Amino acid sequence: MARCLVTGATGYIGGRLVPELLEAGHAVRCMARSSARLRGQVWRDRVEVAEADATDLAATRAALEEVDVAFYLIHTMAAGRDFAERDRAAARTFAVAAREAGVRRIVYLGGLTPAERPSPHMRSRAEVEAILRCSGVPTVAYRASVIIGSGSVSFEMLRYLTERLPVMTTPRWVRTRTQPIAIRDVLRYLVRALDIPPGAERAYDIGGPDVLTYAQMMRGYAEAAGLPPRLIIPVPLLTPSLSSHWVGLVTPVPAGVARPLVESLRNEAVCREHDIARYIPDPPEGLTSFGQAVRLALLRIKEADVATRWSSASTPGAPSDPLPTDPDWAGGSLYIDERSRAVRASPEALWRVIEGIGGGNGWYSLPVAWWVRGLADRAVGGVGLRRGRRDPARLRVGDALDFWRVEEIEPGRLLRLRAEMRLPGLAWLELCCRREDGATVYGQRAIFHPRGLLGHLYWWAAYPFHGLIFGRMPGNVARAAEAGGGGTETFSAQSGVVPAQPGERGRPR
Repeated sequence: MARCLVTGATGYIGGRLVPELLEAGHAVRCMARSSARLRGQVWRDRVEVAEADATDLAATRAALEEVDVAFYLIHTMAAGRDFAERDRAAARTFAVAAREAGVRRIVYLGGLTPAERPSPHMRSRAEVEAILRCSGVPTVAYRASVIIGSGSVSFEMLRYLTERLPVMTTPRWVRTRTQPIAIRDVLRYLVRALDIPPGAERAYDIGGPDVLTYAQMMRGYAEAAGLPPRLIIPVPLLTPSLSSHWVGLVTPVPAGVARPLVESLRNEAVCREHDIARYIPDPPEGLTSFGQAVRLALLRIKEADVATRWSSASTPGAPSDPLPTDPDWAGGSLYIDERSRAVRASPEALWRVIEGIGGGNGWYSLPVAWWVRGLADRAVGGVGLRRGRRDPARLRVGDALDFWRVEEIEPGRLLRLRAEMRLPGLAWLELCCRREDGATVYGQRAIFHPRGLLGHLYWWAAYPFHGLIFGRMPGNVARAAEAGGGGTETFSAQSGVVPAQPGERGRPR
């Protein structure tokens, strides 16, 4: 048994690796910037948690104390001029901390980097690999291409492009060859990296049994999903920038996240060797084919058994500050829109509606207003409203929920969401269920902390629309709860913006 540290445990790969390591009998410590982000994981009580930012040398070194194997799964996916410097700084800090802490092995998951004209993000992946391999700590680096699994960003992009566009005019990169690999095979290689003998630490290409163009993958997805054949017409004029905006328009993947994927797809990404089989032989049934990986992913989605999604990781550039407990936030302004309504239903029925909000169920108010807000967010590079939900009925801390993220959840009582749309300030939405004088009461609070003059102007410009959006929610939520299993409570309603002083509506608090 080894003591393993997993970075990126709140992300897509890390969140799935932790239970696999536990199942294999290893002790696991998760390194996260906030331990609260891991609270909803079913395996949380079986792991240690160390709070540390990978750029903080002292905290990272403390997290690596007494660790045998460290899994480095930190990547920057969004665009931005400084992403490479952020990745470089984090890798250098981690490398120094791992060496000083006496870590015996680092395991890194990177990408298949082409020899010529790699994309900026692929160059960054290769640079991080080089930093870790030169750390003085023996390092196993896996290089993978497209990862196919329920909730992966590559799979979601492929899925929505294929499902929504029966006829596609596509850029030249759809003819580039790639070697996709199933998430189950990636996890198998990661867990068994501990079995590679000392002295054999090096970079290994990993991929599935199929080498396909992106167009062939779209056709293969359509076949696996039972869709009619897709007509794909390549158009040479679509640049990576235009392609990423096109992907952002058609799929839930924001253009800023799609761009590095699109840029990487311009280059062939096929394994040059399969040396890993010397130490980790292929399973008796063989590596998972592309078609089988797609069918498994679709089955997970159908059964609502998606453990992690691409949106599980924090969105770069999105607000990350928790809601302050000081209502005046050390003298700063807070605008609050607070409403409540009694519900003729049990608290359990109301909570089911609250926990099921967003995604396919919508937001219980004017749908077109939410759609327009999401569209506006995507237009300025935000995540938009189409990330949906990981699970149709259950939420946990850290889940992405359309353009919100779950910051706090107290089952049966409170759901707090933090906004990740582009705003001149920080925003939260709280939904709660409580009992008052024997009645079930739905509570709702929208909170906004403006940043500068633009933030104050934004609040007052948006204020007329709050009645349309937030004003309709209590009644519609109440009706949904009552339709799902009512009670006999007396109905009453109360709504309004919480004033700073009695009688002053709409004042900052």
